[in-house]
Amino acid sequence: MTRIGDILGRYGGVNLLPLFVAALGFVLIGAPASWVTLTVAGLAMGMMIFLMASGLSLVFGLMDVLNFGHSAFVSFGAFIAASALAFLGAWLGAENIALNIAAMGLALVAAILFGLAAGWFFETVIIRPVYKDHLRQILITMGALIVAEQIILMIWGGTPTAVPRPAFLEGAWILGDVSIEIYRIFAFGLGLAVYVALYLVLNRTRIGLLIRAGVENREMVEALGFRIDRLFVAVFMLGSALAALGGAMWAGYQTLISPALGAEMMIVVFIVVIIGGLGSIEGTLLGALLVGLVGNYVGFLAPKMALASNMILMMAILLWRPSGLRPAVR
Repeated sequence: MTRIGDILGRYGGVNLLPLFVAALGFVLIGAPASWVTLTVAGLAMGMMIFLMASGLSLVFGLMDVLNFGHSAFVSFGAFIAASALAFLGAWLGAENIALNIAAMGLALVAAILFGLAAGWFFETVIIRPVYKDHLRQILITMGALIVAEQIILMIWGGTPTAVPRPAFLEGAWILGDVSIEIYRIFAFGLGLAVYVALYLVLNRTRIGLLIRAGVENREMVEALGFRIDRLFVAVFMLGSALAALGGAMWAGYQTLISPALGAEMMIVVFIVVIIGGLGSIEGTLLGALLVGLVGNYVGFLAPKMALASNMILMMAILLWRPSGLRPAVR
């Protein structure tokens, strides 16, 4: 571990870890076509997990809130997007690509708007009374998650729901022996765009400066006349919207979703946040890409180890860097 850490530190630090994992996967898999397919799938999966986990990282790391109900936003985002796509079914199969894009865009916007509204309600009614009390946060957010799952069951039922895709995202690009699904390329591009936007807001704007300053010394920022509580509400709403967007993208990726979707993804999301380091968008991206790549490679090489791969990866990272790869707070 020390030797690997020295090499990474010399040539780019932990940012090279996904590249190191991809190179190791290439050696172990041996077949270039299979490696490319698995790598593209792992990167796309990682970006979708990043969308779900980035909001939790902000809320957990910057606001010190243990929100176990975060996955409820993932589930609602998935079902709202699926319902919107079903409602716009005539646009999905139209020959006009503009209608295809409009249908997908409206579905994603519907999920984001729900996430913003639900995030405001969740923070105001459920989270605000239990700030700085982690035990009560865990209990009340777990209860909220159970209630949310029951609401989903009441509205959409317990049978798996099919999620249609727009025509322009169907099919795959064939490059020699390599098959790359178009939807995975779209998911990767969207996740990358969201990461760039978050990075610029947090590191290059006044709002980002106030968020980071409020985390370090909330009393001083408030003494200067800034309403840090309103800013933190906005952060919570943003985190919820990102979770809903991630859920919507994951629904299109799976094409068949159930009310347990959020609960199934909760463990993976927490693993990514812990691997990346609290409050760090860069760390969350690294953690999500590592989870996506390792999961795909291990699933191909040793299917029986696939379920345990995320836990093994987390333990290895924490033994090496107990605070995560790039923590913003400790």
